[in-house]
Amino acid sequence: MSVIQTNVEAASEKYSSGFTKGHLALPPARKYLVLTCMDARIDPASAFGIELGDAHVIRNAGASAVDALRSIIISEQLLGTEEIVLVKHTGCGMLTFNNEDAYGLVGKNLGPDAEAELKSQNLDFLPFPDLEEAVRKDVDFLKSTKLVPESVTLSGWVYEVETGKTRRVV
Repeated sequence: MSVIQTNVEAASEKYSSGFTKGHLALPPARKYLVLTCMDARIDPASAFGIELGDAHVIRNAGASAVDALRSIIISEQLLGTEEIVLVKHTGCGMLTFNNEDAYGLVGKNLGPDAEAELKSQNLDFLPFPDLEEAVRKDVDFLKSTKLVPESVTLSGWVYEVETGKTRRVV
């Protein structure tokens, strides 16, 4: 077993020994979801005041609404969420490359067959050059899709990894 797996096992044992929240309902109690980046410097529960059972937290590279749409639909249509809080962050890796860079890196690291597979899937890594514009663009995407009801409240934010502060963009 790896060191990481050993840590997961030990942490699980410690956490479960005092666990008392098994009664929480499946739908999030506060009927909202947070879409944020997978960046390890973000602790959504602490940074955004989320208690266990309050909200769905969806994480992906760059807090992409396009990438998260499947989970957003499930959250709203099956589990009753009524609000989306989208949070991107300063210092995001998605600001540092474009699709061509990513394709080249895959080819270099994994070989030409992997790069060809990537190209055949026409995968868009969804990078962005401007943080606040990316927040606006994702909120606009959610507003414009027929897959998110107009009744859903939407907001877009930037979390500052340097200070821990979150500021509203839209």
